[in-house]
Amino acid sequence: MEQAVEQGIFEGGCRCGAIRYQAIGMPEHHALCHCVDCRRSSGAPLVGWALFPEAAVTISGAPVRFESSPGVERHFCGRCGTGLFYRNPAIFPDHVDIQSATLDRPDDLPPQACIQMADAPGWLGAMAALPHFDRYPG
Repeated sequence: MEQAVEQGIFEGGCRCGAIRYQAIGMPEHHALCHCVDCRRSSGAPLVGWALFPEAAVTISGAPVRFESSPGVERHFCGRCGTGLFYRNPAIFPDHVDIQSATLDRPDDLPPQACIQMADAPGWLGAMAALPHFDRYPG
């Protein structure tokens, strides 16, 4: 698999396997977004996004599309609900953002930045001080 990363081949999909994708090349960025829209769409405190040219991404299966803002689409699996893609032609023409937590090997693509920090929950900075467990606490 290391050879795949060196060649810039990233694969992933939804929880149930109904939708799979492959992205070729390195993303233009990989950022952890804390905006209200991403948090509400995912139900999580942040969402990782890796931005690829549209032509570099192949999708098998048919994601459901939701217009979360005028001209902005979020794509997810209609069977299991996994969020997958984000398209905003006004900001990222001819590009698709892929939710990086859906990569088969998310460790192969470390994030490069945190964005939309103005919207981040205030407690986010204190997470490092919380107790950490490899699994559920005993």
